[in-house]
Amino acid sequence: MRRVSAPVRAAQNRTASRSAPASSAIPEGTRDVLPPEWAQREHLRARLSALFRGWGYRGVELPSLEYADPSHPQDRRAFKLIDSGGQVLALRSEFTTAIGRLVRLRFPQGPFPLRLQYSGRLWLRTQTSELGRLREFNQVGVELLGVDTPQSDAELLHLAAAALSEVGVSAQLELGFPGFVDAVLEDAGLPEDARDALHDAIDRKSGADLDLLATQAALAPEITRTLHDLTDLYGGPEVLDDAARMARGARAQAAVAHLRAVAAHYGGPLLFDLGVSRRYGYYTGVTFRAYADGLNQPVLGGGRYALEDGLPGAGFAIGLERLTGVLAPLLPPEPEVVLALDLEGALAARAAGFTAELAWTADQAELRAFCAARGIRRWARGTDLFEASAPASGSGA
Repeated sequence: MRRVSAPVRAAQNRTASRSAPASSAIPEGTRDVLPPEWAQREHLRARLSALFRGWGYRGVELPSLEYADPSHPQDRRAFKLIDSGGQVLALRSEFTTAIGRLVRLRFPQGPFPLRLQYSGRLWLRTQTSELGRLREFNQVGVELLGVDTPQSDAELLHLAAAALSEVGVSAQLELGFPGFVDAVLEDAGLPEDARDALHDAIDRKSGADLDLLATQAALAPEITRTLHDLTDLYGGPEVLDDAARMARGARAQAAVAHLRAVAAHYGGPLLFDLGVSRRYGYYTGVTFRAYADGLNQPVLGGGRYALEDGLPGAGFAIGLERLTGVLAPLLPPEPEVVLALDLEGALAARAAGFTAELAWTADQAELRAFCAARGIRRWARGTDLFEASAPASGSGA
């Protein structure tokens, strides 16, 4: 074994100490969650889970560790590590792929449609503005597998609207169909490689980038006008009429017909954004998202996809960090906290709807100092409640 000299070892230690983060630091893109926010988030999680369960969506739990896979949609952005056997693993970076693996393994024969719900953390190695610069975040969501009909898409829209209503969020659903953009570009005679280059610019509604790409590709003026027309396909039901006039081929016409059928089955107000083009190739049909007041990123999003074996699926996810930020001022206050001087008092206080913390000492001065620091106003003993400033031997208030 090669020996390392004392001077070299000392230099290595100095380098390590300079680069090591402070003991109080946490990695960029992560955050501590303190009790008030934690309680709010768990309140929301419980409300949503109960709603999903009432619609027939049964809960599953998925491993945080997965086998790394170059074909995974988030492979480039996933945290990866090597286990003791040399196998490359990845921290879970999205739920849909994990649900697909579970369904293939645990429910190969269904019965379909299969309704599942999930909740948990996700991790991404690279930060993204879409997630508020977070690399560790929480989602709850549902997946409806084994069916691909306008009725099943409308079911998810109804459930998404019910979920937002359940937690008091006012938001309108926006529908897209990424394949529509590609179909229109194909009808215009653009080859696949040229279409790929245009998807992002259309999705961002960047007219300048579209003009630049059109010039680079020497596109005809009428095709350039079509590109700009795609970015304007946003609004109410009239957007479907505009899209129908642009739909020349079978793929584009089928997309518009499907959207009309979904809207008819849903029956409620919808916005349409048929310039949605990002992530074309991942989603195979309808996509949807919802924006809440005061937040420039969607609080809910999802769409239709196909698993590796062709099994159709659709679902949506809700970001709990975003939801908590939107709803923090609206969530119900936590129950009053009292300090119980004995176990009987704790049980009686909790039965009455209070949160009861149990005293750890008989030193009343120490208990009063703690209550003052915590804002606890009342003590409990037996079946009695009394002010913390009163003698502990006092009678109930």
